[in-house]
Amino acid sequence: MEQRHLGRTGLRVSRIGLGTLTWGRSAEGPDESGAAEQLKTFWEAGGTLVDTADVYGGGEAEYLLGQLIDGLVPRRDLVIATKSGSVRAADRRVDGSRGHLLAALDDSLSRLGTDHVDLWQVHAFDPLTPLEETLHALDLAVSSGRARYAGVAGFSGWQLAKAATWQLAAPGPRTRLASAQMEYSLLQRGVEREVLPAALDLGVGLLPSSPLGRGVLTGKYRDGTTPADSRAASPTMAGFVDPYLDGAAGGIVDAVATAAQGLAVTPLQVALAWIRDRPGVVAPIVGARTSAQLSEALSVEPLTLPEEICRALDDVSAPVHRYPDHDWSTL
Repeated sequence: MEQRHLGRTGLRVSRIGLGTLTWGRSAEGPDESGAAEQLKTFWEAGGTLVDTADVYGGGEAEYLLGQLIDGLVPRRDLVIATKSGSVRAADRRVDGSRGHLLAALDDSLSRLGTDHVDLWQVHAFDPLTPLEETLHALDLAVSSGRARYAGVAGFSGWQLAKAATWQLAAPGPRTRLASAQMEYSLLQRGVEREVLPAALDLGVGLLPSSPLGRGVLTGKYRDGTTPADSRAASPTMAGFVDPYLDGAAGGIVDAVATAAQGLAVTPLQVALAWIRDRPGVVAPIVGARTSAQLSEALSVEPLTLPEEICRALDDVSAPVHRYPDHDWSTL
């Protein structure tokens, strides 16, 4: 699999990442043997970037990944990315304080069974903590060797720009932001308004989550039914999928299916190839329920969409941006 540099850094990652959001969830995700099969399939295809977080499965996703490292796949062959900062507390959902973040990282390392992660990302912006304190945690993690590179997830455009600029301009040894993880797909192109331009300008690599529109772009819901083994059929995940089952999304899904038919490939492959090759994108993060689903996603490696197909998909999925929405660079 092709390797790409993560932002303006020397870190190279596979251009498809393996997501573990549902690992450790008995109903929605793979069990230990299924996770092992996915990781081995991914590694054998040349995949290196494995994305997790301390809250996935209540920590079980990290623990499960840690059990598979070395025994199944050599640690040195993987770029392990995890996230900290999301909390399940009555009074807050995010804690970006230095104390919480560094303690959470230590807990992640313990579950993963490793002395460092290759990429550590702040899971969300915390409006109650000074941003410079949050970023100091990233500096300390990298300077101590517990993390090799750092990034953010779920930041808006101004939040990303402020954080990345602070790391470049503030005095003292600072850790350049390598990545920003955001939801991005043909069904969700909101990042193109401000997040993506900021990332491109500041040399931050984009790691799209839910690149298949939470599974909807695979076409599995086109006939109006909900497969029994799908996320939409799960009591805990149905609300995650529902926003993309409206009429507007249906038109985009139909266009993807038409393109797939013309190219003699699957809708999944079309949707994934489109997002993988967007400007600024380094590696879409793909989560799969089974190894067979993951294999289909990995089979996109040799596929490059024709320009006319890309233009058609761009047009049918174009987000509606109102004021301000003028590209002054064209003047």
